[in-house]
Amino acid sequence: MNNKTHKLIPELRFSEFVNKEEWISEPLNKTYRFLITNSFSRENLNYKDGLVKNIHYGDIHTKFSTLFDIQKERVPYINSNISIDRINQDNYCEEGDIVFADASEDIQDVGKSIEIINLNDEKLLSGLHTLLARQIEQKLIIGFGGYLFKSEFIRKQIQKEAQGTKVLSISATRISKINIYYPKSPIEQKKIVDCFASLDELITAHIDKLETLKTYKKGLMQNLFPQEGEKVPKLRFKKFEKDGNWEKKSLEKVADIVTGNTPSTNETQYYNGGKLFVSPADINEYRYLTQTRTRLSDLGFSRTRKIKENSVLFVCIGSTIGKIVQTKVECATNQQINSLTCFENYSDDFLYSVLEHHASKIADLAGNHAVPIINKSTFSAIELNFPPTFEEQQKVAVTFSSLDELISEQANKIENLKLHKKGLMQGLFPKVKN
Repeated sequence: MNNKTHKLIPELRFSEFVNKEEWISEPLNKTYRFLITNSFSRENLNYKDGLVKNIHYGDIHTKFSTLFDIQKERVPYINSNISIDRINQDNYCEEGDIVFADASEDIQDVGKSIEIINLNDEKLLSGLHTLLARQIEQKLIIGFGGYLFKSEFIRKQIQKEAQGTKVLSISATRISKINIYYPKSPIEQKKIVDCFASLDELITAHIDKLETLKTYKKGLMQNLFPQEGEKVPKLRFKKFEKDGNWEKKSLEKVADIVTGNTPSTNETQYYNGGKLFVSPADINEYRYLTQTRTRLSDLGFSRTRKIKENSVLFVCIGSTIGKIVQTKVECATNQQINSLTCFENYSDDFLYSVLEHHASKIADLAGNHAVPIINKSTFSAIELNFPPTFEEQQKVAVTFSSLDELISEQANKIENLKLHKKGLMQGLFPKVKN
């Protein structure tokens, strides 16, 4: 690929198309027409049996691939007691159709779309809160539209046409106003499709590997920690088999527990420094915390309850209750987080893993309240099983920390591939000024 910048010519173009004609630009309604969709809710769908499958807008948001292959996706059937006799055959999905989700709470997802590339001779309908678009005549090869409607220029146009406040929506009438663009050559279109499709396959393979690692870790936890009512784990390192039973210990007996606090946000001199200030939003699937969205100045940090490096942070208030992370550096947290720093003869690394293993059960202690909360006294009294020796704690801890490093490395690979794909999307589709 060679670099070239020109109106309606992408910055990155495959070599055989350099100095060829510009891409075509035209209103979407010159290329696509919209068909009728149904409004069947989840209650009208099932995953066991039926004659016709149905695309629900929620699945476009959460799980379906850009290029929709019915043999690779889990798609619900329309319940057999629901009459579909009045649905015109023209409104059944065809390969090459684009299906848009017409509603979203997030501007980034409104009008999110998929392209149907394989139906395997199965019947499929486009359902609740979707828009079904079909080419008027064949201008785009199968697959190209899927990636075209993910390009930055198209997405921005759709977002501008969206309406609403809490829930955003897009109609067929409004989406028809946007302009689309494409290379006239089907060969160039195919080159672009093949490039992104192969990258998507690679990303999917890495995601599958990540899920395999997580599943393996979950199984290992079931075996390396005692089950409910048991005093030793199913699997125990031979060296420790004669060391006796694990013992239940309350968290307050093994660690110093600190509830965070927030320095006054009205004091600007407390913020924008170099000290990490942790909120639940900073806690993701990675074990170790090294960055935060908010940082404190030295003055602001002096107004907090300081948390030592290697401490374990556990969210005890709010919708993300049960989230957990371990800090590599000294930090401070807000009041939604309890931080635990182990006493002598107890391992911070082991504490992280045993808390992670029981996180969902601990979160259940909050109950069903408008604002879930586990108060400090309840949290401090939680009892968990600990090996009788520090050495065994460390052995178990190292097993999981090594696995967590593999999981983090795998997650980083996926993020890097997604960034690479984003860069290619910006380069292989023309940049157009609005």
